[in-house]
Amino acid sequence: MKLAIIGSGISGLTAAWHLQHDHEVTVFEAGDKPGGHTDTHTLDIEGQQVRVDSGFIVFNRHNYPNFCKMLDALGVEAQASDMSFSVVHEGLDLVYGAAGLGRLLARKRNLLRPDFYRMLWDLRRFYREAPALLDSDDDTLTLGEYLDQNGYSPAFSEGHILPMAAALWSSSMDFARHFPARYFVAFMANHRMLQVNERPQWLTVRGGSDTYVQALIRQFRGTLLTRQPVHAVRRHAGGVTLLTEAGPAEFDGVVMACHSDQALALLDHPSAAEQAVLGNIGYASNHVTVHHDVRQLPPARAAWASWNARVTRDARSHCQVSYWMNLLQNLPVKTPVIVSLNAEHQIDPDTIWLTRTYAHPQYTTETLRAQRRHADISGQQRTWYCGAYWGWGFHEDGVRSALTVVDQIQREATSHAA
Repeated sequence: MKLAIIGSGISGLTAAWHLQHDHEVTVFEAGDKPGGHTDTHTLDIEGQQVRVDSGFIVFNRHNYPNFCKMLDALGVEAQASDMSFSVVHEGLDLVYGAAGLGRLLARKRNLLRPDFYRMLWDLRRFYREAPALLDSDDDTLTLGEYLDQNGYSPAFSEGHILPMAAALWSSSMDFARHFPARYFVAFMANHRMLQVNERPQWLTVRGGSDTYVQALIRQFRGTLLTRQPVHAVRRHAGGVTLLTEAGPAEFDGVVMACHSDQALALLDHPSAAEQAVLGNIGYASNHVTVHHDVRQLPPARAAWASWNARVTRDARSHCQVSYWMNLLQNLPVKTPVIVSLNAEHQIDPDTIWLTRTYAHPQYTTETLRAQRRHADISGQQRTWYCGAYWGWGFHEDGVRSALTVVDQIQREATSHAA
């Protein structure tokens, strides 16, 4: 078949890579380069050219099997990373790092705080009790409700687990409270985060994440068009027409590998199912700054971690997250390289290397219901849907959804041939 793929993030590239052998594939990318959230920058630091990621950064072999299989096939190397976590909570006057005694006691006065000991006790209790949620199919109970109903302390709820949820999904503290509790615990259990020991070794792509993008493109036999936004998708009996900058383009089918809201906006006549499913999977924008203003890291140097959450006094605002890239990517420089989300107004402009804006899926009970209806819309009207939003929103979810679409297309092509 002659296929169009809209979007060149992890899902679009994976689908294109697998479909190229049996189909004529054209990938449309609105931006000036492929990769989506894979965004690597070359910075001149201390006389060196340093490769720094600001979008997709980490993965592991246990939870990202399909992505790792693709990296291995492409000959792309990984290197060990560090996934330590710290919290600065202004309202609670709380500062600590969650990995090792030195980080926990980065502020010595933590030793004298009863609420700090209660936080640690609640942490072990959460690890022990929260998995019981997995025995239920109730997705209406929110994380905030679960914490309140089970008497978890503010130091644990507001000072640990909610900042972690907000950091993982780039959301506000308020949104983290409304995150479906069972879904959150399932993610934690799947990633072995409900235990102290035997956690997976996290990795980064050696040389920057876009190394895999370039390796994939070198092996791609189809057509990749950048700076080529699609304005509309029209389905009809004879195929699919894409309205592009260069004019209309005809295809046998289209793979929508863009965000759910973008996909819905492109459809000329979306079905009721497409409106219901795609319309209930929302996104939120996050402002990202790459800089070296150390004020965005914990005030106690001993608490610095790979992931650093800062909860401001306005809990409705986005939880500010700063990644210490020197530790995450094993950068060969002493200058602190920091990637901060939603902290642009607190960063010294003279320390900024660059800024970006990314959109991340936001999860609600309605989102989970919509995810279960993938088969209701994918494969209908010569249209298939893939994207990380069909799962937890991470790279493996994007790859898995693309492989599902590839399988759907191959089965349809086989049935037509028969």
